[in-house]
Amino acid sequence: MDDTSEEFQALFSKMSAFVTDSHVHRVGALANKILEAEQALHPTTQYNGAVVKLAALLHDIGDRKYLSKMNVAPGSEELDPTTMVQHALLARGATPELASRVQTIVSHVSYTTECKNPALIRKMIDEDGFVELGVVQDADRLDAIGAVGIGRCFTFLGAVGKKYCVDGKWEMDNSIEHFGDKLVKLEGMMKTATGREMARVRTERLNIFAGWWQEEMSLASGYP
Repeated sequence: MDDTSEEFQALFSKMSAFVTDSHVHRVGALANKILEAEQALHPTTQYNGAVVKLAALLHDIGDRKYLSKMNVAPGSEELDPTTMVQHALLARGATPELASRVQTIVSHVSYTTECKNPALIRKMIDEDGFVELGVVQDADRLDAIGAVGIGRCFTFLGAVGKKYCVDGKWEMDNSIEHFGDKLVKLEGMMKTATGREMARVRTERLNIFAGWWQEEMSLASGYP
């Protein structure tokens, strides 16, 4: 399915109706930017724009908050996160090939999934032809770093961070620790040249912010 066709636009519109999270929209915009740049850099590589756009839109669809919007009944086989996206796309007119490919990619986008089996992810992209996976992964991870990433980190950990602390007490310094524990490592996990360059810039912003943080917090050390 051509991502410029009326058929695709209708399908994308239907799927967009129940995906309202701002993170998803940012990832979609980043994925489009990366896709365009990579197509120019590698004109002989066959990227499926429809797959990239749908996978970016639906990469978080396993979240239970979307189930009621998708009219998925509890206990239904459509609730299975390994087939949920495929079922939703087929129900809205996608071809079986498109639905299957998008499902495969969204099932392998996450940071946790890659950490469990990085060799599998690399094989999928380099050998199995799922080049769109690299584009969507990079877009998702770029949204976790830079200025937006800093805001997301403090917001998320401020809300639920105590669950991740040994003593159950969250401090703002925990966010800075998270920079080093995970966020600055994302640059080295980028799959595309475009993603790597964008990640380099955003990681530098993390490091600059962390330096400012340490400078300002050092003024309070030893007081009173």
